[in-house]
Amino acid sequence: MDIPRQYELVYILPGETGEQEVNDLRAQIQQIVDRFGATIDAHENWGKKKLAYEIGPHKDGLYLLELITGPAALIKELDRRLKVLDIVVRHLVVRVDEEMRVAARRKAEREAHQAKRRAARGLPPKDDAPASGDEAVTSDAGEPAAATEAEA
Repeated sequence: MDIPRQYELVYILPGETGEQEVNDLRAQIQQIVDRFGATIDAHENWGKKKLAYEIGPHKDGLYLLELITGPAALIKELDRRLKVLDIVVRHLVVRVDEEMRVAARRKAEREAHQAKRRAARGLPPKDDAPASGDEAVTSDAGEPAAATEAEA
């Protein structure tokens, strides 16, 4: 049994592609994803951009991104289907779950290191420190600091 992993699918459609054609293609992708019991976690339309080089008669393209969680068999099927569709100029599927795991681990290590440095300097942990704007700043006389500055 395949382990569900997270993938990014980026595909380029011709620049003159209409909204209805985009929706039809997304519906086809959604049907394939549903058939494999996977999910589309996010969808982004990056818009129309000029291609770095001409691909056939196309000088610009409509870039779309799908974030998919599913098995490897799903990706093989999506790749096969997108290769034969004339409306898709180019597509690329990248597995991103490993990179996200590494990024999360590095972030946790960085936060632990910062907490250790704060403790060594005698500062409270970052979560307990008051955020700016949470407490009113007062002068030594008990008046708001803004009023003291205005008088000066």
